[in-house]
Amino acid sequence: MTTEIQPLFSYTGHLPECPTWSAHEQALWWADILKCQIHRYTIANGDHQVLHFPEEVGCFALCKQGGLIVAMRHAIWLADKDGRLVQKICDNPNNPAWARFNDGGTDAHGRFYAGTFWGPGDYNGALLMRIDNDLSPRVIQCDIQGHNGLAFSPDGRWMYTSDTPNAVIWRAPLDKNGEPGPREVFRRFGKGEGVPDGAAMDVEGCYWSALYDGFRIARFSPDGEQLLEYRLPVRCPTMLCFGGPNMKTVFITTTRENMQQDELTARPLSGAIFMLEAPVAGMPKPEFYHTK
Repeated sequence: MTTEIQPLFSYTGHLPECPTWSAHEQALWWADILKCQIHRYTIANGDHQVLHFPEEVGCFALCKQGGLIVAMRHAIWLADKDGRLVQKICDNPNNPAWARFNDGGTDAHGRFYAGTFWGPGDYNGALLMRIDNDLSPRVIQCDIQGHNGLAFSPDGRWMYTSDTPNAVIWRAPLDKNGEPGPREVFRRFGKGEGVPDGAAMDVEGCYWSALYDGFRIARFSPDGEQLLEYRLPVRCPTMLCFGGPNMKTVFITTTRENMQQDELTARPLSGAIFMLEAPVAGMPKPEFYHTK
């Protein structure tokens, strides 16, 4: 593996998102939102499994007890390892006709977060909610147009999120129980930079963002300074995660949603998953843990 970006394998999806590394399986999981799928790819043997769901899968997490927690358009569910829905946790607190679930993930306490994306785009009608370990749901942030970019600092002091349509990354201080305080601007983006989509955190506390419409991913210091960028052969990366044996492989999902045929002809790898070797290890995503 080198710092040269290359496709993971010969795959292109429609709207791949939520890449998630499973250390014990040495496998990469991801969702294809608009195809209503979750994928699993085992690095060692190239085994590619596809799970099918009845609605768009905005985000998911692997569960400590096995199986998955899955945020679909209308509701959040527990599912078994084969994708069969087992237990409904809660309904989408937004109007699901206008706001489907989008980006999400887990914190150090094993709690699951899922944000929504306000489809009409006419105001900040989306939100971020959390499923606690006892499976109780809570809305923790509002005034969002399109939630993305969830990540947590290694010291547990900060929760990061992005609002993609509004071109801003936020951060919120966390108390000792992981409860967020008022958010503040971490970085805003101008014309031509791309807009912040999904993200991941490295062990040095730097925030890595997939810059949708920007042909790149970038690494930002805890003060919001850009330290590195990696250019992509496609316009719209959607999210990234760290994985591999030493947690230094960056896996990057990209999309071909809403692209015209001339762009797909010019950039046929739109929708592929890319990987590169980073100079620093990343933080693993904790598994969701529930007590019920």
